[in-house]
Amino acid sequence: MLIITIKQGKEKSLLAGEPWIYASAIEKVDGKPNEKMKAGGTAIVQSSSTKFLARAAYNSKSQIRARVWTFDEGEPVDHALIKRRVKAALAKSAAAAKKARPDQVVKLVNAEADNLPGLLVEQYGGKEGYLICEFQAAGVDAWKVPIVQTLIAETGCRNVYERADELVRKGEGLAFVEGALAGDEPPDEVPVTENGVKFALDLKTGERYKFR
Repeated sequence: MLIITIKQGKEKSLLAGEPWIYASAIEKVDGKPNEKMKAGGTAIVQSSSTKFLARAAYNSKSQIRARVWTFDEGEPVDHALIKRRVKAALAKSAAAAKKARPDQVVKLVNAEADNLPGLLVEQYGGKEGYLICEFQAAGVDAWKVPIVQTLIAETGCRNVYERADELVRKGEGLAFVEGALAGDEPPDEVPVTENGVKFALDLKTGERYKFR
């Protein structure tokens, strides 16, 4: 297990609930070299006096060196936590998803706001449609399989596609990958209505077009 020690005085933001830990706030990182290089590995975050502060996903290649999973010392970062977080996010967005028409895009998971730093999930077309996921941080990227499994189990939607922003992933030191994670890829364009305006959307890139 990695141990991140925060510089004296720099722990105030964490104590206030700030989920990001920048390189400038870290005094040292203890652990095996291979663990330090593993993007998204779980680390214990402690103060300069060795007081527990958080558990976080560590990434040596990002300016945001760590993103907090939990401030609860008794809460381990495991499959159960990931499943709980995904289910909680879906429960929060359930009302909007239920009311959505087949030609609407609904945001199901909104990164830090849903305690899943770097994860964005949208749905188009309900159960018979598509889930579009973006893994914009190493922590959620490392837990991609259980995240996708939980999304499928909870929504009943079998088509899951990974959309990627090349610059964002590069900034995290992550490979640029995109494609179907489960089921079928979405078509090149789908009809979408948003605030009464109709347009064509490429779910794979997020690009919008006028109807041809």
